[in-house]
Amino acid sequence: MRHLACALQSGVPASAAQPERISYVCDQGNPLHTPSVRSDAELNPDCYPVTALPHISPLYRDYVSGNWEKLRGFYPETAANDGQWMKNPPQMDPARRYEIVELLRQQNRQFGSGPETLSNLDRLAAGAGAVVTGQQVALFGGPLLTLMKAATAIHLAAEATRAGYPHVPIFWLATEDHDFDEVNQATILRGTDVTTLRLPHHPAPGQPVGNLPFGDAIVPLLDQLHRCLGDNAVTDLLATLYTPTATFASAFATLLARIFSRHGLIVIDASSRPFHALAHSTLLAAIQNADELHAALLNRDRALQQAGYHAQVMVAESSSPLFLIDEATGIRTALKKIARDQWSAGPAQTTTADLIRILDTAPERLSPNALLRPAVQDTLLPTSAYIGGPAEVAYFAQSQVVYQHILGRTTPVLPRYSATLLEPATAQLLQKHALALPDVFTTPDTLAHRLGARAMPVEAKRKLAAAGNALHDELKAITAWMRAQDEGLGHAADIAASKMLYQMNRLRRLSANFQLQRDQTLRRHADTLCLNLFPSGNLQERVLAGVSFLSRFDASLIDTLVEQARTGHCGHYALYL
Repeated sequence: MRHLACALQSGVPASAAQPERISYVCDQGNPLHTPSVRSDAELNPDCYPVTALPHISPLYRDYVSGNWEKLRGFYPETAANDGQWMKNPPQMDPARRYEIVELLRQQNRQFGSGPETLSNLDRLAAGAGAVVTGQQVALFGGPLLTLMKAATAIHLAAEATRAGYPHVPIFWLATEDHDFDEVNQATILRGTDVTTLRLPHHPAPGQPVGNLPFGDAIVPLLDQLHRCLGDNAVTDLLATLYTPTATFASAFATLLARIFSRHGLIVIDASSRPFHALAHSTLLAAIQNADELHAALLNRDRALQQAGYHAQVMVAESSSPLFLIDEATGIRTALKKIARDQWSAGPAQTTTADLIRILDTAPERLSPNALLRPAVQDTLLPTSAYIGGPAEVAYFAQSQVVYQHILGRTTPVLPRYSATLLEPATAQLLQKHALALPDVFTTPDTLAHRLGARAMPVEAKRKLAAAGNALHDELKAITAWMRAQDEGLGHAADIAASKMLYQMNRLRRLSANFQLQRDQTLRRHADTLCLNLFPSGNLQERVLAGVSFLSRFDASLIDTLVEQARTGHCGHYALYL
């Protein structure tokens, strides 16, 4: 991957640290040969419905499945109409648009964006709409889903532009979040090894993570990263960006800008004073209309519950959609409306007038929560559609009332591309054992037993099946006869029959275990498949760091994700590399 356009040359720190480990040790030999992703003509991704995925909420399931009769009151009509979102991007005052674009131009030059991004900024200045996505600024670029979000925004912006509706892709950095434990780690995959690299807890908890410097603790983590991923353009780039003086925001933004440079991705960090000042009207509305917003959100929560869903973001008593950042400590504390003009931020109390004064003089100290953030984002950007994962799609059903109260419109949210990347060796294991991807969405033990059962001799399978079927039929007949004689006798018969069927299943398990003991490779194959495709009982895209894959494949991996990043009624793709 030496020819990756974004690569920078830099040495790798030599000190070592002992990260949290799962399974074996990292390979210490020569770096892996860097394969290329297959051409588009060779790619044939399998598509699985959202119902095949684990841990999916009913709301997201219905959204991807297109159950608009049930969802129509929670989302805008344009979300239900294919392609409608791109046709009427929000209009902006030209002077305001110019000011925002100039701030973005300055930021993206600092991030090292390429000429394609600067050209997209020119298009944005000329009136193009925006396809926006975003993510927390996690260590080393975060999980694979970060790449998929950016790829989806790029894909849809290009699709709209080809259709005659100019759009640009924008990635919003969630730098104001203060949950350090959600961003201080990266899970790295290398063959039969998964290593979680983690920064120690920051000494000042509660501060927005974006501006936190890594400090010297980043040096040993870079060394371990290099040991796991080898010597390649990606590890060189990470060593250049993730330095002790760099921050979560600066390193993440520059990494994203570089790897998507050829695709013109615009990156925004809106935590600064100028951006907050431009969002003044929305932040002011959140202060002045806090009671109305709170009541509307409570009503929306009740409506979601009545429809069989649950709220993604909890709306507590006296809560507001704002945080206040302490001027002295930098700690971000939730604001609560405790009386008509009285507010609290932790133990401190303030007034509505004081908050408006802060907004006028230091607007960066007022920070939106997850439900207000989309409205702030779309106060700054001409967003035609937002690209979100399952959680974001769910909380947009709540944000819709905030949108309507403050902006008088609602931005459609479209599900991001969701996929599991199957490298050749892993794909061969699936084929060898005649497995589909959803078969791996289980525990290694369960999968190993399934492989053991499949590997039994045909004669054994037939005998077990014949015995099981005969037992089931005989028990069904005898328990029915006993139940007809006496209800109590029938109940006792059902219990006895259940025990006999349990023992029959135990025979199957014993036979499968015997096969596993005879063929130890089956257990290793089950472990490898789950480790690569369903690590820690979660989808690959949510756990494994994107740089794990970037380091092993050349720059065409990004091109492939952008090309394949479709959105629609397909729940999940198996993408064969």
